[in-house]
Amino acid sequence: MVEVAALGPGFAGALRREDVAPEVERALRAIESADLLVAASPVYRASFTGLFKHLFDFVGQYDLVGTPVLLAATGGGERHALIIEHQLRPLFGFFQALTLPIGVYASNSDFTDYRLSSPDVARRVVQAVDRSLPLVEQAALVRRSEYVATW
Repeated sequence: MVEVAALGPGFAGALRREDVAPEVERALRAIESADLLVAASPVYRASFTGLFKHLFDFVGQYDLVGTPVLLAATGGGERHALIIEHQLRPLFGFFQALTLPIGVYASNSDFTDYRLSSPDVARRVVQAVDRSLPLVEQAALVRRSEYVATW
């Protein structure tokens, strides 16, 4: 698990990857070598957080090609649910990652004492995983193209 807020001081103000702190470099390598990513962000001003975007600015452009990514977000209300389709999916499309078909969004009212308490959202999580497993299994069998990897 990469907690972006905790890493923030290690890459805030960095303009190049070689400027980030060692713990950020470790997180970047973990992201780039993952078999599956669950990318989640709270909604802030109708988008993912600035730290989230800044972290992904340092991820290698071709290091997520074909990597399955489950998209998730939280926000103050249901109006922010489109972040998955309008913000997160295009970001991971840039990386040529395999964004899984069902994202998961939860609003503040879906939590009690910082724990998911909504049975509807819990069902959505199960549905997202169930529908994504065949794609994740297929992605594990596909070898990354040497052509793309050498760009």
